[in-house]
Amino acid sequence: MKKIILTSVAVAALLTNAQADFDFGDMFKDMKEAMLSFSTDAKDTVLSMKDGAVETTKSAENTVTSVSKDAKATTVKASDDMKTMEVATTGDTKTVVTEVSTDTKDSIQNTTKDLKDSATIASKEMKDTTVAVSNDATTSVKTVSNDATSSVKTVSSDMNNTMKTVSNDGASSVKTVSSDTSSSVKTVSTEGKDSVTSVATNANDSVKTASNDTRASVESTNTNTSDAVKSASTNAEASVTTVATNMNDSAKTISEDN
Repeated sequence: MKKIILTSVAVAALLTNAQADFDFGDMFKDMKEAMLSFSTDAKDTVLSMKDGAVETTKSAENTVTSVSKDAKATTVKASDDMKTMEVATTGDTKTVVTEVSTDTKDSIQNTTKDLKDSATIASKEMKDTTVAVSNDATTSVKTVSNDATSSVKTVSSDMNNTMKTVSNDGASSVKTVSSDTSSSVKTVSTEGKDSVTSVATNANDSVKTASNDTRASVESTNTNTSDAVKSASTNAEASVTTVATNMNDSAKTISEDN
């Protein structure tokens, strides 16, 4: 504005200098009119400039406002969109998270349920298996136990039977052995007795025989000895007698020869 006024004053000065040959009244009148005209033009210009400025300002304001509104709208929209996006994203994320969480939860629950079911099934199956195994093991154990019992009973029975048999057989054997031993012992004893008796008898007989034989032998020997002695004695006597006789005879002969 100041520049425009200075420019107008300068133009008026130039015009004044250009019109120096006019009288001052006309000059001042012209200057006044020029000033008024300039002032009016300047005012109009200023007003126009003001309007322009206002318009520009308004336009700028509008632009700014529009931009602000648009920016605000855009910002709001962007914010709304972002909010919407955020909400949508958040919602989607929430939904996704929820869905994922739900799915995860479901998955976890399903997995948990599946795992639980699997664990339960596994547990049940393991339990069933364990029970089955336990039952089977029990059955097996029972069977084994029963079989073992049966076997043990059988073995025991068999062992009892065997033991009984062995015992019976042993008893029989023992009895038999005992009986046989008794019989043998009895037999042996009897036979031993008989043998002993026989031996004793035989011994007695033998002894008797031996004794008898010995006695007989002794007697015989004695007799024979006696006989022999007697014979010997007799013979000796005879011999002695003979010798004596012979000696007598010899002596006699010698005596006679002498």
